[in-house]
Amino acid sequence: VQLQASGGGLVQAGGSLRLSCAADKDIATVNVMAWYREAPGQERELVARIGSSRSRNYADSVKGRFTISKDPTKNTVYLQMNLLKPEDTGVYYCNAYIVTAWGQSYNYWGQGTLVTVSS
Repeated sequence: VQLQASGGGLVQAGGSLRLSCAADKDIATVNVMAWYREAPGQERELVARIGSSRSRNYADSVKGRFTISKDPTKNTVYLQMNLLKPEDTGVYYCNAYIVTAWGQSYNYWGQGTLVTVSS
């Protein structure tokens, strides 16, 4: 699976951005699509994920501000980010997690898109 992330940029605190992750595969067959971020000097962390049944989970730090969604007709996952804070700055990576019928699991990563929030 190839993932193409886009939508990052520079925004002032309190502003909004929408990230997109386009897959070259039918995402209806993907078990979990997720967004991770990596801040400077920190480990990559889960921001939000959406399952095949559209169940959603968010990191505590983004609850109420970020929304993950998907459009299977476009094989695209979105991350709407509102009320951005400087601590949201980082490289955001799209992830696809697939479990095959034989029980094998695979993780696929996009190239990352940089989000910078100025104070």
